[in-house]
Parts: sequence; C-alpha cells; structure tokens
Amino acid sequence: MSDSGETDQLALAGAPSPKRPRASNAKARPVAAERPIARVVVDLGLPHLDRAFDYLVPAAMAADAVPGARVRVKFAGADHDGFIVERADNSEHAGRLSPLRRVVSAEPVLSPELNRLARSVADRYAGTLADVLRLAIPPRHAATEKEPSPAAAAPPQRPAPGAWAAHLHGAALLDAVARDGSAPRAVWSPMPTADWSDLLARLIAAALSAGRGAVVVVPDGRDTARLDAALQRLIGADHHVVLGAELGPAERYRRWLRVLRGSVRAAIGTRSAAFAPVHDLGLVAIWDDGDDLHAEPRAPYPHMREVLLLRAHQAGAAAVVGGFARSAEAQLLLETGWAQPVEPDRATARQHAPHIHTSGDDYEQARDEAARSARLPSLAWRVTRAGLDRGPVLVQVARAGYLPAMACARCRAPALCASCGAALRLTRPDGAPECEACGTVASAWRCSECGHDRLRAGVVGVRRTAEELGRAFPEVPIVVSRGGGRTAADEDIVRDEVGPEPALVVATHGAEPVPSDGYAAALLLDGTSMLNRPGLRAGEEALRRWMRAAALVRSRSAGGEVVVVAEPSAPAVQALVRWDPGGFAIRELSERSQLHFPPAARVAELRGAQQDVDELLSLAELPEIAEVLGPAPIDDVTVQAIVRVPRAAGTGLAASLRAAAGVRSARRSGESVRVRIDPVDLS
Repeated sequence: MSDSGETDQLALAGAPSPKRPRASNAKARPVAAERPIARVVVDLGLPHLDRAFDYLVPAAMAADAVPGARVRVKFAGADHDGFIVERADNSEHAGRLSPLRRVVSAEPVLSPELNRLARSVADRYAGTLADVLRLAIPPRHAATEKEPSPAAAAPPQRPAPGAWAAHLHGAALLDAVARDGSAPRAVWSPMPTADWSDLLARLIAAALSAGRGAVVVVPDGRDTARLDAALQRLIGADHHVVLGAELGPAERYRRWLRVLRGSVRAAIGTRSAAFAPVHDLGLVAIWDDGDDLHAEPRAPYPHMREVLLLRAHQAGAAAVVGGFARSAEAQLLLETGWAQPVEPDRATARQHAPHIHTSGDDYEQARDEAARSARLPSLAWRVTRAGLDRGPVLVQVARAGYLPAMACARCRAPALCASCGAALRLTRPDGAPECEACGTVASAWRCSECGHDRLRAGVVGVRRTAEELGRAFPEVPIVVSRGGGRTAADEDIVRDEVGPEPALVVATHGAEPVPSDGYAAALLLDGTSMLNRPGLRAGEEALRRWMRAAALVRSRSAGGEVVVVAEPSAPAVQALVRWDPGGFAIRELSERSQLHFPPAARVAELRGAQQDVDELLSLAELPEIAEVLGPAPIDDVTVQAIVRVPRAAGTGLAASLRAAAGVRSARRSGESVRVRIDPVDLS
C-alpha cells in the first residue's frame, strides 16, 4: 500500500480510486517533431542525479525521438543510455544544451503510465528512477523489435463463477471485475482444496471480457505454469503472455512487446510481470503475497504487492491480494478499509479442510512419551500407513540436502569449519563432512568445545528423510521433489505432479508436487525449527507453508489427514488446526503494532561500513518522531542500523534517506549504504 502523499491518504480512507485513464496504442502517439527539446532520464544510478535532463533534438532525429524512446546521450564526458520522457519547446537550463547522440530505438517503451509508476516506486523505497526502470523494462533485442506483433484476439466470453460462488462475495467480485470502470479491492482466502489457479484465471477472463487488461504476479515458475495452463483451458492461449526471468532475452522481449503493442491484454508471471505495460488496466492480482520471492533482491528492493497496489490506485483498477494464509500486510488492508474480505464462511472452510492432528497434544503424549521430541512420532507413522492405503502421502521437509547441519555427538555443539567457521554438512551417506561455505573437507574434525571426534545429525534434509522412509516402507515408491540445492549432489529436482497411486512424496517447502486427486495425508515435519527461526515473520511464514501444503490434501470428509510436528500450543499451529488464517493475521498485526514494526510502522534498514552508515544518518533530516536502533555490527566490516517511524511518516523517512544518499553521492563520500524499506527478512 502506498504511503506517498495524497494517493496514500485516499487509499487508507477507502475513497474511490480516480477514474481509470484510457491508454491508447503507444505507436499512435503524435510525434512533436517541432519541439526541439527532449527531457531524458539518464541511466546513471546516482541519487543526486535522479531527475530528467534536457537535450537538443537534431532535426534528423526529430521523427524518431518520441516520448518513451530509448536514446544515447553524453553525460559528464561519457555516453549513457536513457529514455525520453517528454518533448518540450524550451528548457529552463541556462547553459548550452548537448544534442542527443542517437535514437537507439523509436519504440516508445516508457509510457507515461509506466514512468509515473516507476517514480512512485522509487519514492516509496528511497531509490532512484533509473533503478526501477531497469526492473521494469527488459533490455532491447534489436532483431526481435523488428518483428511484427500479431493482431489482438477478440475479447473472450465472460466466464461462469465456478468455485467463486462458494466464497462470500466471490460472485460479486467477479461481476465487478467484468464491469468497465469498476475498481473493487479484495483480500482473498480461497476454499481449502480449491484450485486457486482456476479462480485466478476466471478473474483474468472476467477483466478481458470487458475489454480491460490484467496483471497477475505469482511467486515462482511452477505457479506461473499452473496459472498459464488454467488460462489456456478456460479461454485459450491468445489472450495472455507469460513473463519471467527464466525466458531468454529474445523471447522475453518478444512477449513484452506484445503487451506494449496491445496484442494481448493480460500478463502473468513472477516479479517482472508486475511492471508489464498492459493497456487499459482493469485488474492487478498477487497470489501468496507472503512468499519472500515477491521481494525484489535488486535496488531499490520493492515488494511486488506494494508495486501492484500502487499501480491499481493510479490506474483505477481492481486489486486482489490472495493466498491460503493471510499476511499481516493483507490484514492491514482490511482493517484500514482499503479492501474487503472474499473468503468462504468458517463452517464451509473447515468442512473442506483436512483433519489436522498435532503430534504433541496431551493424548499423544500419553500414548508416546517422545511425541514432542521425535522428528517422526508414532502418530506420523500411523497416519502415513493409513494414508498409503488410499493414495499418495506428502512429507514436507524444511531443508534440502542430506544432513545440512551437524553437531557434536557428545555435547551437541554445532559442528563448524576450522577454516572459516561456517557450518559443516554431509551431502551423501558415504561422504565426509564438508563446509557449506568454503567446501573444506573436515576428515579429522574435533569438537572445539569438548574435543570429541564423533558427529551426529543436527538438521535432517530431504534426501536423508527419503532414505529413512524408504527403509520403513520398502514396498512403497519414494518420490523426492526438492529445491534450493547448492552443490552438484543437491541440484534442484522439482516434480510438478504426482498420480493417484500410493507413494511417499518427500518435498521441500514450495516444491510439493500437485496431486491429481489430492494427497491422502501429509506430514509437516521440522515445525519447531521453523517456528524458532530468528526473524519477525517466523510464525507467519510457517503457517503460510503449512497451509499451502495442507490445501493439497483431500478434505476431512474424503479422509484427508495432516500431522504437524510442532508445539501444539503455538499460535500458528492452532491457526492451522482451526483453518483460521484471518484470526492469526489479526493477532500478528496486533503484535507488530505493539512492537512498532511493519506493516504497522515503516522501517528502514541501513547496511554498510560504520563510518558510511553514521554519515548517512547524520545527513538525513529524519522525521522528528523517528527512532534509530543501532548501528550494530553484522560482521567485521558491516554494521546495521534500523530507523522506524509511524506509518504516516513513511513518505518523509524515504525522502530524507534518499536526499542524504544524494548528498553523499554528490560529495563522492565513502562507499554506498544499502537502504531497504520494510525488508521481508527483518529480524
């Protein structure tokens, strides 16, 4: 949600969005050839030069130097890339203007709408416009640009509500999206066992049926492929494109141009799709917004949920934030009145949810004294055996690899590398321990605490778990689906689907295959370690991962069972048992408010060398109410400072830090300081 000026005040008050502007075909814009000045955003990456600069347009370039075109200009004696943002009759610059060096491409890739969005994102995250444009506009591929784009297909028919009818206000949301000029805003929690991709496809089709465009962002390539398949089943393949980092430069640019030129009106994909230049935007949606994959790892580190909500407000488009779990940020949208909930009623949701067991409750503790300490307590074995009689059983594991962390067998101290101090791991059963950071083999390891030379498992990975289950169930097929591997032995092997036959499917978080007929049961392992992880979002993230996995399991009435191996009294565990994502989000937001952490407050994380962070803080004219925590050391050379302010002061915080970075940049003072606003991994 934006917090910049009037836009944020309107949004938080729940006021109607401004009338959605009608976008015209970019190529149809008249060329102001008689205007001799071009205002150019130059790709410099320097905070103190974050503005447009005026250049003369030579007569030979006048027809091609259209607003939005890529150009080459000279700045400070060197050639740089840039984009024309407008043509003008005169310049306020008193000195002599330099001419454009050349027009790289007359394709107007930077529309006024995209320029406005990029400026808002840069201001929200204390970044520069050039940084955001690098994220928003793909590199040019000259041969691809010369290819004609196909004509746009006729709008599809308005879809039937499908499973939306089982959600409170679901059919009304679909109707509103299909009405031109309507801009509903919803936080959506699907029915357990619902096909979220089909529901999103129907939303997109509803927007397209009214001649409106749609942008939908999902966490990863597997989710993109699932949504793509759902759209093709519903309306065919001619109305949308898939955008993602995994595409090669030519294909990515080809698809992006189809959107820019109006050949298609819907773009789906991962982070980069959030900036897709869709015409007549009528819908933006984000699936599983709590997934940290939505946070951009490059400056200025925007979160795609915030980008899409800014975009929805500026374009007057519908906005939908969805997920089986609910983030604290989504809950804030509800509590401020910016959005309305779309979800099944509690009784219906619980009816469709699987039967969820906790391994350490009093009953199980009486039956099995190790119920709270065992990684696979007796309840898990019982549910697994019963589930295999009915179909596949999912086993969710927190870590990839074999034994990703090890400990001293005598004193339980973590086993660390003697060379660099990082953790030791075992990548295969017959191998020697090695360092996860530098790869040094620790063949003669001794514990630095007690001198013992024997190791035990500290953390059990997906491959070791599959090995143990294979010994316990020798006649049952084992399917391993894992992601996040960092060595040749742990390379990613992600399965997309599994059939209805009995099998043990051992998967890491996010790599769970989609079953053709639902899992008969699921084991959610390593819950205690997940809940005990350092970080503000540990409980929220655990619940999000558990609910996504549990949603793949059959309903209680169909015999579906889930065992979560974690402390049963933990709020996240109780929310899972009750299938109550909203109640957990309310509690989480309340606790964040008391602690003055996002999303109830705005927080800036500053990282760099001590002298650089100190200088930036001294130059920043922070809001009077700002609270500075630190700087505190992160390692031998890096410190971290946290600056937090009430949410209403977020605009001032970002502006002050950006201005201070500009002063340091102009002075060429020291090294840069990384500034992140509301980072998802804040601890």
